[in-house]
Amino acid sequence: MGRGQRLIAFALLVLCAAPVGAACDRDRVDLRGDWGEAEFRVEVADSHQARARGLMFREDLARSAGMLFVYERPQALTFWMKNTLIPLDIIFADAQGVVRYVHENAQPQDLTHISGGRNLQYVLEINGGMTSILGIDVGSELRHPAIAQDIAAWGCSEE
Repeated sequence: MGRGQRLIAFALLVLCAAPVGAACDRDRVDLRGDWGEAEFRVEVADSHQARARGLMFREDLARSAGMLFVYERPQALTFWMKNTLIPLDIIFADAQGVVRYVHENAQPQDLTHISGGRNLQYVLEINGGMTSILGIDVGSELRHPAIAQDIAAWGCSEE
């Protein structure tokens, strides 16, 4: 990566990785890892209907925005990009909010199934390329009030 690309990546990091607040907010997902911390404003898809629609038919997504898919219990999760018009990074996490798989740059309109694996309960979709820019990877932790606080790897009361 050249100097100019590093400067652009750093600028994007500053824009997307605003200081993470201590309190959980339904409209925000915080992430942390060896790479640092970031927050995304999210819509929560926690019903069958909302999960089925996801980010379909959207022509754009704000840089620091996304959608958090919440499932009732851990399970095998598979996504696809049918009717999705923008490239997305898909972050799969377990019941504790620990990232178990990251699929980068899922292509718009692609019907290929993207399997995150088994024992997953949360999926965060963000703009394509952001996981690479920020460094979000397996082992990173999500913080959100939908994650059971008694088992969360990063609880809402933690700084």
